[in-house]
Amino acid sequence: MSDLTHLDDAGDAGMVDVGAKPETERRAVAEGRVRMSPETARAVEAGDAPKGDVLRTARLAGIQAAKRTGELIPLAHPLPLTFVDVQARIEATEGLVVLTAEARTVGRTGVEMEAMAACSVAALTVYDMVKGLERGVSVERIVLLEKSGGRSGHWRREAEAEG
Repeated sequence: MSDLTHLDDAGDAGMVDVGAKPETERRAVAEGRVRMSPETARAVEAGDAPKGDVLRTARLAGIQAAKRTGELIPLAHPLPLTFVDVQARIEATEGLVVLTAEARTVGRTGVEMEAMAACSVAALTVYDMVKGLERGVSVERIVLLEKSGGRSGHWRREAEAEG
């Protein structure tokens, strides 16, 4: 069990002690995709959803989620974030809203969970905002695209074949 960093000798889960790690600049970028009909995507693009401006609301929800990640994920450290942003791109003809979140901090542990939490909550907010137009909307995926900082250095997801 020594390779499992969040388990003690008895097999109980716990928070990793990062106190001895040096503080470094940390950055993570994640992506979330929300699939819907082209008609619903066009309504989002036009700002014509029943609950209002979908993308602005989703962006704020994602930022708020990143700030609360330490409360949502049991073994995540609460982090003093230096930056969080969520951007959205609409591919209306494909019926797709692509959300990209970036989180940064200067600290002893990474911000991957903050970026992924931002994407997750932003995607759920898109769903909530358009469910009056379409019930068949789906959150397709939440993935880490890139991370940097810390002992493991820089990592980037290889381009995947779209399918």
